[in-house]
Amino acid sequence: MFLETIRSPQDLKKIPRDKLPELAAEVRSRIIGVVSKTGGHLASSLGAVELAIAVHYCFQAPEDIIIWDVGHQAYAHKILTGRNERFDTLRQKDGLSGFPCRTESVYDPFTTGHSSTAVSLAFGCAAARDLRETHEKVVAIVGDGALTGGMCFEALNHVGHLGKDMLVILNSNDMAIAPSVGALSTYLNKIISRPIYNRFKDARDAFLKQRLGRIGPRLQKLADKFEELLKGLIVPGIFFEEMGFKYFGPLDGHNTTLLIDTLQNISHLKGPLLLHVITKKGKGFAPAENQPVRFHGTTCFDIASGEVAAPEEKPQASFTDVFSAALQALAQKDKKIAAITAAMPEGTGLTSFAKVFPERFFDVGIAEQHAVGFAAGLARAGLKPYVAVYSTFLQRAYDQIVEEVCLQNLGVVLCLDRAGIVGEDGPTHHGMFDISYLRHLPNMTVMAPADKEDLEAMLAFASECPTPVAIRYPRGTAPCRRENFAVAPVRQGRAEILLDGGVATILALGSMVDVAVDAADILSREGVRVTLVNARFAKPIDEGLVLKLYDATEALVTVEEGVMAGGFGSGVLEALRADGRLFTSAKKVKCLGLPVSFITFGKRKDLLKQYGLCAEGIAAAVREALGR
Repeated sequence: MFLETIRSPQDLKKIPRDKLPELAAEVRSRIIGVVSKTGGHLASSLGAVELAIAVHYCFQAPEDIIIWDVGHQAYAHKILTGRNERFDTLRQKDGLSGFPCRTESVYDPFTTGHSSTAVSLAFGCAAARDLRETHEKVVAIVGDGALTGGMCFEALNHVGHLGKDMLVILNSNDMAIAPSVGALSTYLNKIISRPIYNRFKDARDAFLKQRLGRIGPRLQKLADKFEELLKGLIVPGIFFEEMGFKYFGPLDGHNTTLLIDTLQNISHLKGPLLLHVITKKGKGFAPAENQPVRFHGTTCFDIASGEVAAPEEKPQASFTDVFSAALQALAQKDKKIAAITAAMPEGTGLTSFAKVFPERFFDVGIAEQHAVGFAAGLARAGLKPYVAVYSTFLQRAYDQIVEEVCLQNLGVVLCLDRAGIVGEDGPTHHGMFDISYLRHLPNMTVMAPADKEDLEAMLAFASECPTPVAIRYPRGTAPCRRENFAVAPVRQGRAEILLDGGVATILALGSMVDVAVDAADILSREGVRVTLVNARFAKPIDEGLVLKLYDATEALVTVEEGVMAGGFGSGVLEALRADGRLFTSAKKVKCLGLPVSFITFGKRKDLLKQYGLCAEGIAAAVREALGR
């Protein structure tokens, strides 16, 4: 086996080129074997195996800088850069990250988890290289999805304008090459990627400019037009050429010989280069090839069948499922309701909405800024847009939330899935910061449902609200309202008392309400009765109730699944300070939440427990606040 001999890319270079397909098969087998047990981003990584081999075969990382956009494609890169022995720990606590991670390896220049950033990062490295007068190569590897992100286009435009030496590899896996086009483009790229062709082209341009006087530039333009016409007939690269790149491709991304030949030919060329390769998602694993979306990010599965093991009992619906069904029910009654997603219809639960209301569903691609701006336009024109997006990705549209939604005071509804701890995807994907970055915005209402019934009621409330609304909900199961708790109507800025008459008050927000009920049960068995509040709103906070319960009980504890700085607990403290109570009373107020740090990856339940966001942790905080 070749894979066992590879400890670094230097070992890779010792393998004969004709044996590299065998290495690719071994790498694929390793990825499938591990991801079947740990879960992870399978299809894209399987598709990029030969590309990772070719890149590390031709470049000298870590001296040469190789940046993988997002990292969904980067498992083979990890395996080839000294992490094969630890690959079994993928996405496990204290193990390997599921994404490139700067603190994990010198071969990962950046920690990346959001799309469309690699070209900007690489261009910064290239510009710094030139200022330092060093000579390392800089490579950015992006997927075709990244091209739907505005940041990627902004970077391509800047690179082409300044003409710095760098290589962008575009990996397309949603298109196929017809045999005739593939053969012609492969032949053409063998020609235009060879150094002799580019030396001839440079010499031709110099001759036309310097020797033929005023007629030279016109002849050069004519020659360039002829070359563009030829390439335009068989190569989809004119767009990149017009942006200032030398374009090569599309090439078969699973042909290691062709990839290595081309990379070696073009790696010494000057200026911005773009190599376009075509790969197949899920390559080498039939279930992933047939269902690339299903295996983009997968849980554990059976290798033989490709099936995820069914749970012994059917799980309760997730918050995403509840959102999906509730929004469709509202849309059936209200034709003004529209749904928007940023390239994640399945993840956000909008796939069925798209089928039922195709004319009112909009997938804008990986373009969260545009999604929010577009929603503002819909709202201004009289529609009711619901933007479904993961909390971590909404960070990318902060300016649009401020300028296009809140400043205009438009009735856009932001539905923040995966708010709080998401688990194995780690720090780039935890939705920890949304309460803090939304709570201080004028005109914005911020809500968090405790359970299924709460989310349904909040979505309906938002449909009637003429101003901006954000509803944040976590990954995982949406509990049903417990039998002994009635569901109060949702009213602007009003909390809901679930248990009353206690010696201490627990103000719980969103996902922490159900956990706080368990904490109340623990304390009750110890003879400590608590008042439990489902806060519902992070903004506006029910200040009247907060002040009333502060006076009526001996201690107050706030609990939220978000970063504490600027969060829900901060809002409660602000209300108490504004009233003056904190300065005139010795009562203990304790806030529970997540720290101001980037939290690692691991099981969601374990991470919440680590920060005291569990029943015993909340009970302990109440005891401490009471001095018991």
